[in-house]
Amino acid sequence: MTYLKQGRRFYRSAVALMIPMILQNFIMNAMSLADTFMVGALGELPLAAVSLANTPMFIVMLIGFGLQSGCGVLTAQYYGKGDKAAINRVLGMGLYAALIVTFAVAAAAVTVPEGIMRVLTNNEDLVGPGAAYLRIAGPSHLFTGVGGIYIATQRSMGNPMLGALTLTGSSLLNIFLNWVLIFGNLGAPAMGVEGAALATLISRICELCAVVVYALFFDKRLPLKPGLILRPGREMLHDGVRYVLPVVLNEALWSAATSLYSVIMGHMEDSAAILAAFTIAGNLERVLSVGLFAAGGATAVIIGRDIGAGETDKVYGRGVALCVLSAAVGVVSSIIVLIVRFTALEPLIFPLLGLSEGARGYGMFIMTAVAAVLPLRALNIALITGVFRSGGDVRYALFCDVLPMFLVCVPAAAVTGLILKWGLHAVYTCICFEEVIKIFINIPRLVSRKWINDVTR
Repeated sequence: MTYLKQGRRFYRSAVALMIPMILQNFIMNAMSLADTFMVGALGELPLAAVSLANTPMFIVMLIGFGLQSGCGVLTAQYYGKGDKAAINRVLGMGLYAALIVTFAVAAAAVTVPEGIMRVLTNNEDLVGPGAAYLRIAGPSHLFTGVGGIYIATQRSMGNPMLGALTLTGSSLLNIFLNWVLIFGNLGAPAMGVEGAALATLISRICELCAVVVYALFFDKRLPLKPGLILRPGREMLHDGVRYVLPVVLNEALWSAATSLYSVIMGHMEDSAAILAAFTIAGNLERVLSVGLFAAGGATAVIIGRDIGAGETDKVYGRGVALCVLSAAVGVVSSIIVLIVRFTALEPLIFPLLGLSEGARGYGMFIMTAVAAVLPLRALNIALITGVFRSGGDVRYALFCDVLPMFLVCVPAAAVTGLILKWGLHAVYTCICFEEVIKIFINIPRLVSRKWINDVTR
């Protein structure tokens, strides 16, 4: 209990960091949910097709998050140290990596979208609309990747408002363009799935433009030094391999494992209904549990900043306090999910989408399982993305985040879903068991204090 007595100022600063992140995550995920509703209005089949088409895009998004989070390890500590020249080098290294990854994926989405879809499903009805979506939406990740690195740099320096405002604006624009292009409003042609893809592309271009304008004309926190950005230097690249690459690999492997769940569901009987329910429940979960990643993000900023500032004697106690705060956020999120599950799914949300009876049952079960594991998920997010990564313990974070999925959860889901054919209930139970395993390998590492490392030069 002693570690929880950090004082009101400490908790106020943590909440002040969390609020803009909560706003950003809520608006983005709410807009994504609205996007799902709009595509769902076209029918269960287009919704399932777009859900599968977004699987590789989801991988790219999480690799981008890995780059941002990995660079954030260095940025937060250098910010605590007051070294803005080093932060420019970190920014340059992140931009180069983001361009390489997103260009490769965008090229594949444009040139071989049908091939990608056939890897994801054996349902030929889903291939055509999914490929049409991929071909147009794929290049949007180029713009998201570049802008995301700069936004993450600002967030790691204690400025989460830039991301909150920019990403909220682009999400609102995306929804407006969806309304125009999917259904043919304001004189535009009704483009359906392709309209949703085009709306995504345009909004991401505008998002990057807003970031560039802010960086060039309004930012006083980080004066840009083009020479350092374009030439990060060998030492910074070495640090990137040591501290950023494991985080990128972590997110790439985690997203690959998560995407395998979609592939497994895409090859199960009644795959269209299962994928539709999985997509809707996933979007609802992200909207209703935005506090989890905000708590983890605030933890990363505070722990990294304090280590960089040389306050290592205080870091362990603050890490414990932030983990308890994150777990409390998880409990509140779980209650919110249960309220929505019992009051809004059947009478309000499902009728809007015209889901089949089977899809409705799947959605109800998924939301119940989500509510059960949210407190554990909140604590794991705070430990892995907040405490361990910002403390420079990136290899252990990789180990405890990925191995439970590949060694236990994915094989169990594949066996129960594709071989034993026990249905979605068994498959999703296997998925949720990941959080239970992680707790048993994360808590001992927290107590050991081996995660406290100064990674600056």
